[in-house]
Amino acid sequence: MSRSGRVFVHDVLAGTIEETDAGEYVFRYDGAYLAHPAPVPISLTLPLRTEPYVADELFPFFDGLIPEGWLLGIVTRNWKLDPGDRMALLLAACRDCIGAVHVVPEDEGA
Repeated sequence: MSRSGRVFVHDVLAGTIEETDAGEYVFRYDGAYLAHPAPVPISLTLPLRTEPYVADELFPFFDGLIPEGWLLGIVTRNWKLDPGDRMALLLAACRDCIGAVHVVPEDEGA
């Protein structure tokens, strides 16, 4: 089952993150975001480009958005999530992150 989210930088749609049915993770910048006069990369490890990024594990930048420690425990208990399901955690817990970037499940509003 493919799962995806929209990635926002300062409330501007910057791209999408997806976990494919094959278990790969794909991040791609939105074309309109790249066409903006001064787009900012979401991370130094994910510089601006038109080609998608593909990985076998969740990109470290996105994994770093997921809560840790006691807060991770609260998230997994309250939403009944597997702590090893990093994409589920990203989509559930990163709608309102500290910092400029947040991730909203594809089927929800910004």
